Amino acid sequence: MKTVKKIAFTDIESIPQLVKDFLNHEIEGFENHTFSFDNLAEHIHLKQNSFDQFQRGIIVNVFKEQLSKLQLSVMQKQNIENLNSPDTFTVTTGHQLNLFSGPVFFIYKILQTIKTCSNLREKFPDYNFVPVYWMASEDHDFAEINHFKTENNYYEINERSGGPVGRININDIFFISEFEKEFKDSIFGTELILMLKEAYKIGNNLTEAIKILVNRLFSDFGLLILDGDSKELKNQIKDVFKDELINFSLHQTSKNKVDFLTEKYGKVQVNPREINLFYLSETRDRIDFDGKNYIIVDTDKKFSQEEILSELENFPERFSPNALMRPLYQEKVLPNLAYIGGNAEIMYWLELKDYFSKLSIPFPILIPRNSMLFIKEKTLGKIEKLDLKIEDFFQNFTKITNAKILDKNSVLESLDKQENIIINNFSELKSLAETTEKSFGNMVKAEEVRQLKSFKRMKKRLLHAEKIKQNELLERLESLFLNVHPAKTWQERIFNFAVFFADYGYEWLEACLEEMEVEQSKLIIVAI
Repeated sequence: MKTVKKIAFTDIESIPQLVKDFLNHEIEGFENHTFSFDNLAEHIHLKQNSFDQFQRGIIVNVFKEQLSKLQLSVMQKQNIENLNSPDTFTVTTGHQLNLFSGPVFFIYKILQTIKTCSNLREKFPDYNFVPVYWMASEDHDFAEINHFKTENNYYEINERSGGPVGRININDIFFISEFEKEFKDSIFGTELILMLKEAYKIGNNLTEAIKILVNRLFSDFGLLILDGDSKELKNQIKDVFKDELINFSLHQTSKNKVDFLTEKYGKVQVNPREINLFYLSETRDRIDFDGKNYIIVDTDKKFSQEEILSELENFPERFSPNALMRPLYQEKVLPNLAYIGGNAEIMYWLELKDYFSKLSIPFPILIPRNSMLFIKEKTLGKIEKLDLKIEDFFQNFTKITNAKILDKNSVLESLDKQENIIINNFSELKSLAETTEKSFGNMVKAEEVRQLKSFKRMKKRLLHAEKIKQNELLERLESLFLNVHPAKTWQERIFNFAVFFADYGYEWLEACLEEMEVEQSKLIIVAI
């Protein structure tokens, strides 16, 4: 394995402009929330002053209880104990409970979190930094997480859904026998199969399954795993939930940021609701307010204000934050400095800064996670033979393909030459026409537009004809694009980590960790 290229997100066409502007400090008010050691030093003091010893005691007890059934490493145990100290902080990433981790970027997020903590320990030796994976166990969209893909197969689990996915018990394990057929002859196939069988045992729920899998992969790195579906943790945020129910505070307070982001970028990632909470029972259902009562959507349950506040006071575990409320919950219960997330996550976190300020909770450093691409040496060789670069595949590849098809085409050169002559001639003619009657000047401009449209049509027809003529080259280009972008999207969003682990085992994890960037968000391309 050898890294062949690292491309900054700001140089990749498909990265959302909002994320690029955030990284370039071009969004007012967020300059102190991008990664830098100066910003982190400031956040250390902010969090130290806002997260008290009582809260530390709670989070330590929750980690001990939630991880009690796992075989913890010495480093994990030490990290839990360190959280009692006011000099210890967390760096967090979060993700859904995808079957067997889902797409491989799940792994990259966690590795970047681990490496960030390692670098911070070197930079700030007087402090401790603990990597945390926050499990999105309360999400209820089972269809989003019940599958994963390899190069050759699609695996799926079928269970009864509707409530928090973390509470779903595993009964369907047919996918394990199919997975075994694909990987039993791989170098590290046995290790993968054992992981899968240990995690997805009949009777385990999906929270337990992911906890077992993630611990197996990352325990030696000191990673702690946290489940937000916890009465002890939700007890700490009851006041925030109460405020949300009575005053619709998130919606009201984030309005200016949402309006600003919508106006500048066309839309926001997640639109706040009046009430950004769900109610948990056998299902997870949105809470709405009809002006008099609190309605549990899609059920026959409803509460008066007095009743729902009593329910919150006595049973906080029955209230669940939505995607926009979850960041506040996380930062309330953890001594957290930074959050590492995908582009979509970063974009909805940006909506919340004023809400954090209202509640006097420090808004964290936001770090768009790194991406990785593992590409075969043979594929890189084919790319070089066509006089292309790997970074071309992360620009507008249609334009690059068209340019390659028409490269050194004599007809195109002639068309370009004649088109430039017309542009120059009309430039002179328009200058003269402006000295005459207005309608004549408009006619000259219209005639220029008409003639240039003809050239555009001719070039389009020429490209079509050349694509037919050079069909073999076109197929080679399209095949290479699909090698780099399986299913026409980034590799990390399609393949499960098993694709790479099967051949390289834990060495692959170490290689990813070694190449992972901390100070910048990049696409890291590795030859295998």
